[in-house]
Order: sequence, then C-alpha cells, then structure tokens
Amino acid sequence: MYPGNQSTVTEFILLGLSEDPKLQILLFHVFLVVYMTTLTGNLLLIVAVGTDKRLHKSMYFFLASLSFLDICYTSVIVPKMLVNFLSSNKRISYTGCTIQVFFYLFLGETECILLAFMAYDRYAAICHPLHYNMIMNTSTCMWMICMSLLTGCIISSIDVYFTFRVVFCGPNTINHFFCEAPLLLKLACSDISSNRIVTLVGTAILAFVPLSLILFSYSRIIITIVRTHSGKYKTFSTCVSHLVVVVIFYGTAMFMYARPEHAANKDTDKTVAVFYTVVTPMVNPLIYSLRNKDVHRAMRRMVGRLS
Repeated sequence: MYPGNQSTVTEFILLGLSEDPKLQILLFHVFLVVYMTTLTGNLLLIVAVGTDKRLHKSMYFFLASLSFLDICYTSVIVPKMLVNFLSSNKRISYTGCTIQVFFYLFLGETECILLAFMAYDRYAAICHPLHYNMIMNTSTCMWMICMSLLTGCIISSIDVYFTFRVVFCGPNTINHFFCEAPLLLKLACSDISSNRIVTLVGTAILAFVPLSLILFSYSRIIITIVRTHSGKYKTFSTCVSHLVVVVIFYGTAMFMYARPEHAANKDTDKTVAVFYTVVTPMVNPLIYSLRNKDVHRAMRRMVGRLS
C-alpha cells in the first residue's frame, strides 16, 4: 500500500487546454479527428504487416509493435481529454489518476527503448547485410520487445510509487489536460526531494542509454552509406523516417522532463505535451508509410482485397 493513500485528496481537477467554452467545442472536434486518424493509420499499418507475407521481416515487426504502442499510448490520454471538453465535470479520481500516470509512463518509456532497438535493426541491416538474418532473427526480435516492455514496466512502477507516496492534502487542481507526474508533485504537501532525484535518474537512464544506441547506430549507418554508391538514396530515405520520429518524440519529452523546474511555463508545457502525446502517435504511421514503398504496396493490396 502506498503511503500516498493517507492523502486527504480523493480526486483531481484537470483544467485542460482552455477554459473558453467555445474554444473547447472547437478543440473537441480537432482532437477527435486527430484521434480517429491516429487509430486508423496505426491499425492499417498493423493489419498490413500482419496480412502481407512480404512484410514479415524484423523491420516491419518493430513498426507494427510501435503502432500498437502508439494506439495504447494516445488512448490513455485522449478519450478523457475529449470527455472533459464537453463536460463541466473535469474531475478524475485518485485511482484513475494513478492508473493514467502508470500507463502513460509505461508505454512512453517502452517506446523510448523500442526506438533504440529499431535503430539497431537498421544498423544490422545496412552495416552487416550478410549476417542480418542471423543477427535479427525471430527470437532476437521477441527478446527485444519483451525487454522493452519489462524495462518500461519496472521504471514506470518506480516512478509511480515515488509520485503517489507523497501526501496530497491541499489543492487538487492540475493546470493540464492529463495527470502528469511533475505537475502532480507540485500539489504535494510532503517533501518531494527524493522524487526529484528519481525523476532525474530515470530521465538520464532513458535518455542516455537508448540515445547512445541510436547515435551509435546512425553514425555507423551514415559512414556506411557514404562509402556505398548503390542504393544510397533509398537507404538514407528509410533512415530519415526513423530519425524524424526519434527527434519529435525524444526532443519534446526531454524538454518536459530534463529541464530545470524554474524554466516551466504552463502554456508551453501544454503545447509540448500535445506533441508527444497526441501528434507523434498520429504522424508515426504517416512518416513510415509515406517513405516506404513496401508498405505502400501492402496497403494497396489490402484495400484491393477489401474492395
């Protein structure tokens, strides 16, 4: 049982992106379209990879896994946000907030690690093509997925424990559109110095280790591409897609969690949070499919079969 259960606060109030009723209606329709686009794009990519034998390769297995994570990740936050746009009751229970924080951190941290493994997959394919099938076999891919999930679960569990072990006894209003750990800690009535240390250590691990693997993989890929004359554009085009996703996801998340506390700005925080919780899951399948002819062909064949 968490010590946080001693808190007198039993629910929190999410102020959302805006308090203007007319703007909230507009935002509801915008985010509804974005959410439906996210679900459709990621589901199409998953179905295309699952039904087309030509895409039964490690690269597309990772893409389908990323799409599944994105669906779950955005679904932890967006449905509640849509309900709050249309409701005057913007409350979320203490338990609901705890669950949202856990799954938001778990899925986001898992995605950080998965992006690193995807970079290594491209490194193995481009720098060691003759041994690629041996290096990235089915068991290796499954091991990487399991490691991503296990590591994300362990780190997020630690984060949630330290977040909700504090006592909430006073204000319960969160100036945000979902329960985010740093903003919750600002409402705490007890000492949060240990929480700051845990957050910094967790951010350092999730930033340094996966980013180191990504930077190593792509530095070797760029060197190999420069030395190779055949298929250079196609190879680099595929890698650019992955790098765009990495920059958007890591850049916005690190801006939120790795900056000094005094640099916080509520309006900027909300805008940045929209990028890594709503925009990134939507653009991931678009970025990968638009720059990948194999996915194009698979989706055309799938649509042809359906029609």
